[in-house]
Amino acid sequence: MIPLLLLAVSLHTNFEAGSLGKVEPISATHFRCAVKGEVDQKGRNRQASWYYFRLDGAAGREITLDFVDLLGEYNFSSGELSIKKTTRPAFSYDNKTWQFFGDQEVQWDNLTTSLRLRFTPLKNRMWIAHVPPYTTRDLARLLAASGGSPYLHAEVVGKTVEGRDMILLTVTNPSVSDANKKVLWLMARQHAWEASTSWVAEGALRFLLSSDPKAGRIRNEAVFKIFPMADPDGVARGGVRFNVHGFDLNRNWDAVDPKLMPEIAAQHKAMLDWIAGGRRIDLFLTMHNTDGEYLAGPLSAGSPQVQESVKRFFELLVANTSFNGPLRDAGLSTTPVMPGRMTVNQGLFHDFKIPAMGMEQTVVFDSKLGRIPTAEDHLAFGAGLVRCMWAAVTDAHP
Repeated sequence: MIPLLLLAVSLHTNFEAGSLGKVEPISATHFRCAVKGEVDQKGRNRQASWYYFRLDGAAGREITLDFVDLLGEYNFSSGELSIKKTTRPAFSYDNKTWQFFGDQEVQWDNLTTSLRLRFTPLKNRMWIAHVPPYTTRDLARLLAASGGSPYLHAEVVGKTVEGRDMILLTVTNPSVSDANKKVLWLMARQHAWEASTSWVAEGALRFLLSSDPKAGRIRNEAVFKIFPMADPDGVARGGVRFNVHGFDLNRNWDAVDPKLMPEIAAQHKAMLDWIAGGRRIDLFLTMHNTDGEYLAGPLSAGSPQVQESVKRFFELLVANTSFNGPLRDAGLSTTPVMPGRMTVNQGLFHDFKIPAMGMEQTVVFDSKLGRIPTAEDHLAFGAGLVRCMWAAVTDAHP
């Protein structure tokens, strides 16, 4: 009998959002994989928090992958890590259904600051990512599926550096006057690697457009304005948190430059035009991901009414969703002595004095869920999130 030749194991990133740095073969089944990372326009604040690649030819063979070059910087503080001991990468055999590697398959090396995966694939084609990906094609699929709803209006409010559409979605019942409706703004994916926020946004939109009686009541009583993907260029190229010119899209809200950061300029103008038209913003929320959870709002600088809205929203989140973090004061800037360091919620509060908040959600083990949050968990959270946003500015129960 002639033995079958084993396929060579190979790694690939030639698809949307694919990303990996230098790959060094240690053996036929052992690879040292640098995480690419990105820096800002000043060459600072390196973030190494996204990898997404396909592994071919590995079925039935024990594979070892060492993720290296992980050290970064956050708000000019060096030695920061986005990939660490608690990280559990995600994998899929069809690039659609994702699960996480188990504790027994992951090993952290403190001495070399590296994460090792050792596992045996069941199939010859396997995708691996930091978290379950959500690409521009996923958003296009969602909008195509939702486009027939009479309650949804999609518009393009600007273009990215690379010419992609900056989309703003409006959800309400157009047959009911907007005059007395509450207005709530939601933003996802300011940072390209934070794919979980897109899953939450999809869950939010699907619920708001659904036949659920509570969704119908919300559409009658509120207007939801949703930025579903604030950095489509970064998502497409497998970026981290900076636009093509290196500007962090959740900083610079106090130094908006339409040429260097058209993404921020388009979103800011959409909100400015809304307010200039004599319309209200009762609550604004931007969503982010990290290895912990918290909600940040203008507690020290806000009026009593703003503070009360922030506190009520926080209490509703904790009581009615899987959210499991503290409430923090957002402050006026991430780096007060330096221009261009305001987040979107800090910038919007500065400009409009509205209850503007930022929420971080975990991508590691969640004690409230009892597991690492899955895409399905994020979809469910999205439905609960918009109910809590609505309840925070009304007397309703979510």
